[in-house]
Amino acid sequence: MAGPFDEEEIEGLQKERLPEEMSNYPLDDIMVRKDTRTVADVVNRITAGRYSMNPDFQRDFVWKPDKQSKLIESCVMRIPLPVLYVAEGEDGRITVVDGLQRLSTFQAFLTNKLKLTGLGKEHPLEGKRYKDLSVQLQERIEDTQLTLYILDKDAPEAARLDIFDRVNSGIALSRQQMRNALYNGPATRWLATMAQDPTFLSATGESLSRLTMRDREAINRFAAFEVMGWEDYNGDMDQFLAKALSMINTFDANGIKSLTNDFQGSMRRNQKLFGRHAFRKSLAECDDKAARSIINISMFDTFSVCFSRIPDDVVKKDKNSIIEEVIELLGDEEFSYAVTYSTNSTVQVRTRYTMLMEALKPWMMV
Repeated sequence: MAGPFDEEEIEGLQKERLPEEMSNYPLDDIMVRKDTRTVADVVNRITAGRYSMNPDFQRDFVWKPDKQSKLIESCVMRIPLPVLYVAEGEDGRITVVDGLQRLSTFQAFLTNKLKLTGLGKEHPLEGKRYKDLSVQLQERIEDTQLTLYILDKDAPEAARLDIFDRVNSGIALSRQQMRNALYNGPATRWLATMAQDPTFLSATGESLSRLTMRDREAINRFAAFEVMGWEDYNGDMDQFLAKALSMINTFDANGIKSLTNDFQGSMRRNQKLFGRHAFRKSLAECDDKAARSIINISMFDTFSVCFSRIPDDVVKKDKNSIIEEVIELLGDEEFSYAVTYSTNSTVQVRTRYTMLMEALKPWMMV
């Protein structure tokens, strides 16, 4: 299993936004609104499935029982609690941006799954569950006011990710981890499944970090260009990847199956053709024993999409001819530039897709 690689080990991956780049959206627009709800109301909404409570990147950051107990004690003592930040999804469901452990604690306690501990042997709440409390104390906890700042679903994608990044109090998150929380659903579950797929792991040599979800980001790029087409790309990769997740969240079983088949087929063909150099510039050396370069993320999205359109039998029949054509293309200065510099720009995306599509035209399905 691959460990957490540094971002520099994935060539062409754009760095996270710098502070001066965070104002490319209307500053006067109201993107966050304030609301006040009781603990009981929020827990009821969680139970009804209206809150997303299980972002993958927060699974390993769970409060211990004594810290959870302190939170419940604070409610009993009427101590004001920190605000919560949540994001509104297109379907109306709420994703917790900051405050997941607090809300999880309230849910666990009100459903009698949490027993208060670590408060002290003589503390009146020590060892108690919700059902053990007096009605007065139960209502005091249920009626505790929670202040929520809600990130509007119509906020520009760059703003949503920037605000998410600024208010999240946990570990530093990659953009893909943020997308995974904001668009949690069938699409993110599909990304997780494909990241474990043997065809993907074999084609990439398991060299994309699972911890920071760089593996899922690569697959997200495939899905975006596969589903929406490179012709419609407008230069905003954040928006493009997010839009793809929104679309896939609406797919039925057949749509998911078709996307899966396309992805697995492409991974299989890339691995068969290029072996350990798949998605890497080192495949240009035409030597299986040559040193393997790092994965180039732009080559990944371009090669994964283009080879989803070439049948297996064609690859088997014309393997050598296809490899020769690709190696020649990698030696082209214009193509090399398009997968190396400003790779998320509209011009570079269109250049690399146009050139690879043209090179593979004799073997592509109409």
